[in-house]
Amino acid sequence: MSDAVVIGSGPNGLTAAIQLARAGAQVTVLEARPTIGGGMRTGELTLPGFAHDLCSAAHPMGILSPVWRELGLEAHGLRWCQGTSSFAHPLDDQPAVVVQHSLDATIDELDREDARAYRSLIAPLLVDPHGLLADILAPLRMPRHPLRMARFGLRGLRSAIGVAKRFRGMRARALLAGCAGHAILPLDRAVTAGLAMTFMMTAHVETWPVAAGGSQAIADALASKLRSLGGVIETNVNVRSLADLPEARVFLFDTSPAQLAAIAGPVLPARYLRRLERFRYGPGVFKLDFALAGKIPWRDPRCSGASTVHLGGSLEQIAAAEAAVWNGEHPDRPYMIVCQQSELDPSRAPAGKHTGYAYCHVPAGSTVDLTTVMENQIERFAPGFRDLVLARHVTSPGDLERYNPNYLGGAITGGVSDIAQLFARPVARWSPYTTPHPQILICSASTPPGGGVHGMCGFHAARVAERRLALPITKLQ
Repeated sequence: MSDAVVIGSGPNGLTAAIQLARAGAQVTVLEARPTIGGGMRTGELTLPGFAHDLCSAAHPMGILSPVWRELGLEAHGLRWCQGTSSFAHPLDDQPAVVVQHSLDATIDELDREDARAYRSLIAPLLVDPHGLLADILAPLRMPRHPLRMARFGLRGLRSAIGVAKRFRGMRARALLAGCAGHAILPLDRAVTAGLAMTFMMTAHVETWPVAAGGSQAIADALASKLRSLGGVIETNVNVRSLADLPEARVFLFDTSPAQLAAIAGPVLPARYLRRLERFRYGPGVFKLDFALAGKIPWRDPRCSGASTVHLGGSLEQIAAAEAAVWNGEHPDRPYMIVCQQSELDPSRAPAGKHTGYAYCHVPAGSTVDLTTVMENQIERFAPGFRDLVLARHVTSPGDLERYNPNYLGGAITGGVSDIAQLFARPVARWSPYTTPHPQILICSASTPPGGGVHGMCGFHAARVAERRLALPITKLQ
């Protein structure tokens, strides 16, 4: 018998369970698949000996997560692998922009006239980056550092294209666009600048890492921490209805709003269920994993030192590609995120070989095979790449949804994070983690602060759930 039951073992579900266990609760996590992890899983998708991350790959928010930094996950087997730079942004006919830990070294990568503008945008964020990040990765509330958060918000609430106007040269503008592309929004939308600035800031705090052995190692470390606190994890338990749930005081759903409605609908008001139905998930992704005979042959070899490479060219080209996706189109030159985990963690591939990981955004539920389009985009900046491909694995939006029902239509971030759903996710409530039923909460990436492997949605939901641990242990019905 448990005080709390968590449905789903992704980063937020496991973090919520840990937080509740730290508060003295007996916690059980239920996972439908044979292995835990949600978006933090690793497997041999191509050839024996090649370890590929099934969803998340590089983890700038993981290494900086305010809650994970407190948990001592290194003592539970987690080890971060870091390269010489966080990310690189190749350009046509000129060197790539390589974003390094050093602010000065990164400024040297930009056009001379943009040095002061980049410093004035990013340097203030580095005064207390951990405090600022804790406020950014939180629900709507009075921030702990109000003046600093206000300064961030004045620019962060703007569009990426709007903030990019402060730069005169294409290099800084492209760098910002590459970071803003993670928002999976048109770059002329409000708040896209905020995500870009956050990613740019993190690169100067910790070089973007990968997890040694694969992203599964993060899930395993969280599970080890939970078990050390007395928590229980049960796999192969597919919760389809309330009848599949045991008795408990509180139930936290690390699921999509659609799954919450499907499972808990009988005890939730119809009005609330209608609001859940209006939640927008946004575009999906099309993903490729490669077994490679050698390292990716970037035209600018400095790209090899980065865990992440943003492909798409100039700000204008990236903006056009992302706008096309939102119009239901498949651009010929998509914005892409490429990760090269084996450059930082040689254990991911046999000696002398490498793994490759790439995805682009596509309309939700797309069935178009973009393998050739994506490989052409890599070849644009790394001539000869295709000659190194030993095997490839294709993951369509439909495959992603079958792999994890949270990824409706292939959407991997828990839902659109535009101005309307930035804090009011999945619906507008004083506490977005609560539902009209006192025992039921939602703790997935469909709650603030949204997508990313950082566990903060689960942490904040668990803090709310702690106040409900005095409820009687009952069966939901």
